[in-house]
Amino acid sequence: MITGRDPATGRSLAVTVADGRVAAIEDGPAGETAWLSAGLVDLQVNGFAGHDLNGGGLVPETVARLAAVLREGGVTSFLPTLITASEASITAALSAIAAARAADPLVAHAIPAVHVEGPHISLDDGPRGAHPRDQVRPPDLAEFDRWQAACGGLLGLVTLSPHHDGAPDYIRGLAARGVHAAIGHTDASPAQIAAAVEAGATLSTHLGNGIAATLPRHPNPIWSQLAEDRLTASFIADGHHLPAEVLKAMLRAKGLNRAVLVSDAAALAGLPPGLYDQPIGGRVELTADGRLGLAGTPFLAGAARPLKQDVALAIEAAGLSLADALRLATVNPGRFVGGRGVLAVGAPADLIRFYWAPGDRDLVIDTVLVMGEERP
Repeated sequence: MITGRDPATGRSLAVTVADGRVAAIEDGPAGETAWLSAGLVDLQVNGFAGHDLNGGGLVPETVARLAAVLREGGVTSFLPTLITASEASITAALSAIAAARAADPLVAHAIPAVHVEGPHISLDDGPRGAHPRDQVRPPDLAEFDRWQAACGGLLGLVTLSPHHDGAPDYIRGLAARGVHAAIGHTDASPAQIAAAVEAGATLSTHLGNGIAATLPRHPNPIWSQLAEDRLTASFIADGHHLPAEVLKAMLRAKGLNRAVLVSDAAALAGLPPGLYDQPIGGRVELTADGRLGLAGTPFLAGAARPLKQDVALAIEAAGLSLADALRLATVNPGRFVGGRGVLAVGAPADLIRFYWAPGDRDLVIDTVLVMGEERP
């Protein structure tokens, strides 16, 4: 049994688990001070605490260590995210992730799918972000099928720019294979975005980022995606990728039912502040306030906060309640990975007990249950 307060009502709960699932939810003890929630679900993780999915030479042990350190921060499900690279590099990394899942049921549970972000993105500086230009290429379903063969069908999400001529057919092919297509790192026109949605695109990847620094007032890719009710949008609420007023306005435009928080954490997230040399991005600086940027420049080089901090920062930036902010990091992203992120009878007993008070800029994790078992 685990106890804690319901973030929506403040009611004290006592949750009984059996066979890895929630068996009963009853009234908990009076005077409970901790909160209780479904575990966090992160659809975009590139690495954390030095464990890098995109540095080359990925091995299963790195994937397992990454899953463990994310679990300590309350993330019970996540999508390892591979960025633009050669086909050989992508397939090798996919094979390593599949091997890590095969070796450990806990890792297999933590990783319901994999996210490939690219390589079918914009070539242009700005929307391309930190992705290597020389590996950007048009979408190719034959290549996608080779990716899937390398990992036993693990791919569940692909981010691409729909400016490519073959994007609608590619998206239809993904949808037919049960894979979500997301729009991101794009300079696509409104018509191209509309065609992508008609073909089956369901998500906008870190909306407001991975886009040109200067855009027409209207139309532009941000407005087109905000206005499209068939797209859920993910946001990086780390205090650096989106100003508070932008995050607040975008959340209002999309509506809380069509919004997701992602960490987009890089391998340097969770490490001490300082200067680092990275295989992608080169010389970067991680500051004490969680900003990861190209050293000596105003440009970001990735995200460096865990999802639990993004939840707390979204509360502050967008004026959300604790329950609504948690919704953006549990049930909403959970819809893209088979319905995870739910605290309900019959649901998987992936739960977090934590402390938070108004004004706090972090969730302090006390206990993590995965499949009903307390995990370190």
